[in-house]
Amino acid sequence: MQAVGNRSHIMFIDSHCHINFPELAEQMPDLLARMRENKVSHALCVSVDLPTLPQVLEIAAQHENVYASVGVHPDYEDTPEPGVDDLVRLAATPKVVAIGETGLDYYRLEGRSIEEMEWQRERFRTHIRAARATGKPLIIHTRSAAADTLRIMREEQAGEPAGVMHCFTESWDVAQGALDQNFYISFSGIVTFKSARDLQDVARRVPLERMLIETDSPYLAPVPYRGKLNQPGYVRHVAEFIADLRGEPLQKIAEATTENFFRLFATAKP
Repeated sequence: MQAVGNRSHIMFIDSHCHINFPELAEQMPDLLARMRENKVSHALCVSVDLPTLPQVLEIAAQHENVYASVGVHPDYEDTPEPGVDDLVRLAATPKVVAIGETGLDYYRLEGRSIEEMEWQRERFRTHIRAARATGKPLIIHTRSAAADTLRIMREEQAGEPAGVMHCFTESWDVAQGALDQNFYISFSGIVTFKSARDLQDVARRVPLERMLIETDSPYLAPVPYRGKLNQPGYVRHVAEFIADLRGEPLQKIAEATTENFFRLFATAKP
């Protein structure tokens, strides 16, 4: 735990990235070098489906400071559907510290009704059950579906393994609903966007002991890189923005979000 306890070193952790995606994987040495330059000590590479999971696990196996998760993103439709037993088995792989990303996304219904998205809700329940069975925390994605997301979390007792609402973009009420269920709130580069005033208000109000930071790279690069390819090294800019927003020292944000990461993802070794 030296890095967490050593007050003289600022360091950051990217709690959610997709560095297995080809546009990032092909520049891995540069990515890792830029992480070091920006004092980003660790990254969590998050699974989106089973066909690409081996790449996620391989990157985590190859790099001591990269962890992995196991799960199927709610947006992925024509893809193998894991059962609870499948997720539990895969979660036993070394370096896997979480289940997800999972959740609900009603943003692109494409003419379907919310009732017709039951397959997504069932997939979400499966992931929560796997998290409860393994004791590993959940990484939850929610978009245009906050009420159903919080309801299913309650019904399936997601607060027992706990987890994180990743790339949070919802209201303070939704944040409170997640905090009440023992969840952490993670902010991405979106919080740095000028238009994100409501989200900035949430970032001011979330208790520091429940906050994480992330890039969600290759997407959503923070200012000053907005519109460019994102990468884990840029998570530092999220932390700097939040420090300014809250009027708190950068070191305090860095230390808290790092300690929070290792508290939540308890099987990750610093």
